[in-house]
Amino acid sequence: MRIKLVGINARYTHSCLALFYLRNELEKKLAGVETEICQYTINDPYFTLIQRLTEPPAEYVFFSALIWNSELIEYLIDDLLTINDTCSIVIGGPQADVVGAKFAYRGRVTVFAGDIEAASEDFFNDLKNEALRKRYQSSFLSSSVRALGYPYRSDDFDDHLQNRYVYYESSRGCPFFCTYCLSSAEKGIFHKSLVQVFDELEDILSHKPKTVRFVDRTFNDNPQRALQIWQFIKEVGGETLFHFEIAPDRFPVELLDFLDTVKPGLFQFEIGIQSTNPETLKAIQRPIDPIPAAEVIRRLRSMENIHLHVDLILGLPEETSDSFCRSINDVFKMEPHYIQMGLLKLLPGTAINEQAQKFGFKASSKPPYSVFANQWMNQQRLKEFYWLGECIEICFNNRYFVSLWHYLVTRSEDMAAFFSEMSLFFFDQGYFWKAATQQTLCRLLLEKSEERDDFQLIRELICFDWLRCGHRFLPEQLCYQQPTIDELKKRLYEELPEELPGVFTGQSRKTFLKRSIFHYFSNRAMGQLGYQCSTENVLVCFCSEREDRVHRFNIVKILSITD
Repeated sequence: MRIKLVGINARYTHSCLALFYLRNELEKKLAGVETEICQYTINDPYFTLIQRLTEPPAEYVFFSALIWNSELIEYLIDDLLTINDTCSIVIGGPQADVVGAKFAYRGRVTVFAGDIEAASEDFFNDLKNEALRKRYQSSFLSSSVRALGYPYRSDDFDDHLQNRYVYYESSRGCPFFCTYCLSSAEKGIFHKSLVQVFDELEDILSHKPKTVRFVDRTFNDNPQRALQIWQFIKEVGGETLFHFEIAPDRFPVELLDFLDTVKPGLFQFEIGIQSTNPETLKAIQRPIDPIPAAEVIRRLRSMENIHLHVDLILGLPEETSDSFCRSINDVFKMEPHYIQMGLLKLLPGTAINEQAQKFGFKASSKPPYSVFANQWMNQQRLKEFYWLGECIEICFNNRYFVSLWHYLVTRSEDMAAFFSEMSLFFFDQGYFWKAATQQTLCRLLLEKSEERDDFQLIRELICFDWLRCGHRFLPEQLCYQQPTIDELKKRLYEELPEELPGVFTGQSRKTFLKRSIFHYFSNRAMGQLGYQCSTENVLVCFCSEREDRVHRFNIVKILSITD
């Protein structure tokens, strides 16, 4: 018996963890079965996809259906049933029932809802006898015997996982019951033993993957356990980047103290704030106190060794325009590196989907089931916030203007209003559907700010950020002073001493001057940037070497020679 296990990923670097668990269970329960893991992307040419799925032919094709690939999977199933009169289809994953409903009156299509590790013997017997029923259901967390094996084999890393993220779970289940999340449908959490986790991580790391993404819904639900795993990774992690979804309210002091010792580039955290409105958090059953959560995020940010990705959700119940603006401003004050403002999705099977009529939700009937309006925000207002979020994505979620954003936050700028105005500016000029380079964004931000009283300072901060990103020239909008960069460098060849302690020696002087970029900044700008300088005009050197911190900016040095 030949079975194809198919994952349609969002992009090539992703992988489908479910396929590896499925393969192992099938080969354990069915003697002589031949499985083939097939990973594609939603951007692959459709006709190519169909041809690859039919060659060589298989008795069964299993699909992992999720909201971003379910419509494509429906087309593939329909065509596979047409092309091959004997092939049967099994649909698993969160969208299994939704996709399966499209084929309720077609033969050779089976839905498997739940976890393959908890599948009954009936399922495997029916599969072996080619007599599958229309639907099977299982629950790992409700099972009396619970064990999660290691999903990978050594050759997976040379084949299915080569140049891809490696997904790994050390636990299954979630302590929260957020009404918008599919994880809320089941109660309980299962943790692998630490011995098993360490053994499995050692094997994964022996293959030196670039990125390991933990799929634990709340990795630090048990802070002490999280600390032990992080300590292990710190010792053996090498150059691999580890991604975790964490709850910001579960960080005892010892956890924060340890994280302060972690090298940059080892960890990145995704933190679901969703909203800072107490009424909204109560309505979605998410018991997080935003105040201590904000303190934790600010403390983590001050370390500058862990990339922090914070989520907000647009369209939640009880979230008015005013309260969502407060949520935006509250999150900016936390100063994460990345702010994702996603639209609420009314996922089938979630509690919030069942409350849709009660809350006046209007949402798409097609995946990903995005919300258009509710009783607190009409369609126009929600659309305006959507463009605001897109503006944050374009302008903020990069390393381009870190000093500018820090300045605006520290002066208590209304960041929701700032990006609201910016989004109108972007919309009018078409930059939501054009590619905006860093140079273009510099121009747009300067145009947006030119009527402000603090325009000169903003321009200096943007210039500083431009140069420490490694650029060796200034765009026209930032050429606001004399001498020019090239003229200044020529002058410094003559004026700088043969040696400058802590900067260059006589032997390294020529190389240093050749590779570095120099620019004058005002004392006011340097003070805002955290530098204490005694002169009005400060000569700043942007070295070719990079900082060992999250953003990896070019190293900055203040030179003692000034005008």
